[in-house]
Amino acid sequence: MTMKKIFAATLFAALAGSSAAFALEPIPGSITYGGEPASRLEKAPVGSPVFHRFSNNGTEYSEIYRIQPDRSLKLVSRSTLSDS
Repeated sequence: MTMKKIFAATLFAALAGSSAAFALEPIPGSITYGGEPASRLEKAPVGSPVFHRFSNNGTEYSEIYRIQPDRSLKLVSRSTLSDS
């Protein structure tokens, strides 16, 4: 194997094993910005989506969270809806 192929394989293995490398971080306005919310979603089934829309610095966002087995929320998607 060439050095480039070894480096590429090593980098791919490191990134594939680390889901945190691709995790979305909450921004001001996100439900989980500053930590988990005080209330937990006890009645919603695990894996259910939670949709959230908010505005931050003149930009409107839409986020999708998934309810985890421990009832915490995991941010899985964020889209920009508009700029003002």
